[in-house]
Amino acid sequence: MVGKATATHRVAARDELRRGTFDLLVIGGGIVGIAAAWTAAQAGLRVALVDAGDFAGATSSASTKLVHGGLRYLQTGNIRLVAENHRERRALAAEIAPHLVTPRRFIVPVYGDGPHGAAKLGAGVFLYSALSAFGDGLGRVISRTEALRQVPALRADGLRAAAVYTDHQMNDSRVAIMTVRAAVAAGAVVLNHAAVAALRTSHGRVVGAEVRDGVDGTEFGIDARLVLNATGPWVDRVRALEDPAAAPTVRLSKGAHVVLKRRAPWQAAVTAPVDKYRVTFAIPWEDHLLLGTTDEAYDGDPADVRATDADITTILDEVGQAVGGLRRDDVTCAFAGLRVLPGGPGAVATAKRETVITEGRGGMLSIAGGKWTTYRHIGRMVLDRLGLGARTLPTTPLPGVAAPAAVAHRLVADRSSGEPMDQRIAAHLATHYGTLALDLADLIRADPALAAPVHPDGPDIWAQVVYARDHEWAATPEDVLRRRTTLTLRGLDTPEVRDRVDALLGDR
Repeated sequence: MVGKATATHRVAARDELRRGTFDLLVIGGGIVGIAAAWTAAQAGLRVALVDAGDFAGATSSASTKLVHGGLRYLQTGNIRLVAENHRERRALAAEIAPHLVTPRRFIVPVYGDGPHGAAKLGAGVFLYSALSAFGDGLGRVISRTEALRQVPALRADGLRAAAVYTDHQMNDSRVAIMTVRAAVAAGAVVLNHAAVAALRTSHGRVVGAEVRDGVDGTEFGIDARLVLNATGPWVDRVRALEDPAAAPTVRLSKGAHVVLKRRAPWQAAVTAPVDKYRVTFAIPWEDHLLLGTTDEAYDGDPADVRATDADITTILDEVGQAVGGLRRDDVTCAFAGLRVLPGGPGAVATAKRETVITEGRGGMLSIAGGKWTTYRHIGRMVLDRLGLGARTLPTTPLPGVAAPAAVAHRLVADRSSGEPMDQRIAAHLATHYGTLALDLADLIRADPALAAPVHPDGPDIWAQVVYARDHEWAATPEDVLRRRTTLTLRGLDTPEVRDRVDALLGDR
């Protein structure tokens, strides 16, 4: 159900998308497409962005929630890539999104029967921290006793020591939505739930797209001087709209994750080696534990990807080699996404994680691959391809940039709407919205009922649902529950909650 306010916003966006000719039309609202739109808009181009589903509705909201340098890339000797990742990680954590990207200590347990020894891991985490200019401290080896103190759930049998390093984590959906907001603030015109049905051509060149609004069925066209296909797992399908004979360029790898209730505090996350090349994670996240990921070839329909019972068993077993007490009954959510890898032979687990830009016979650019940490770099790659790479772009923070602790303090101290805000809720809003949490406080002052939790077991409140509807392009309960809030990941998206959210989305 879509309310009048949402419908009005969509009509206005469609009218703007129909008007004139855009410099760049981006098809695909995952983080790669969002980054390209944001960067191009900052460079002064007139930019449009559409996605058949929700922003970050597929792979971009199904990551391991890490902003990291890639410790495992040292295994293959790719030191330059790790250094580049670290530079982007530091920029995101210090300048672009310090309110959304937070440091997290990781330990790598060393077992007598494990694939790596303490000396090798110690050298690896030291080099890893050196490549980040020791900005997050010194990677080192700690004792068995200290490792168990930081993560009491570690399997003690055979544990000899642990290596320690620091990376960062985030809520990927929230970072994506904030980046969409930044793109719009820079002048981009965006619309989710708007599928490209065909490409517009003129004299053999792609000059736009025919689009169908998935919410109300309206069909409209967009004219553009250049079209960028950033549809992730669907990249070859969109290429086929330009050239039905186009050969596939990518292959897909499924990565599944599991979210569990956390029954005791951890001082660090765990990076658990599975074998000589693969690792899996157990990460404190959103008051829960995030486990994963898998890495297996996938050749099905991207729309059908999901975490299966077999995936959940595999993840629990692999993480269970290093962490005890994991119970299937504690699983609140399981999800899966698809990595887009360059086509070619060999196992997907050892395939290069690189971004590739190609040009079709009609001039459409297609971009595939990449990772969350370097999403700004991917945007700059697109500018380079457009011949605009020499332009100096500002280091623009994402909306809401602030110290979360200060924002939370303001929310709790403000009693203008009556009772002070619960400290847990205030902290939750501050770390997901930054200073935009003060806009939620304004909603509560106007309607104190919006301060109530959507579900009594979680920190998300009804003001977030209204805000998602009116300011964050949420059109469906799934948009709200899975990507604007944390309710689905916490296992709190009950039928009753879904019905109430649906009703609120339809309120006039």
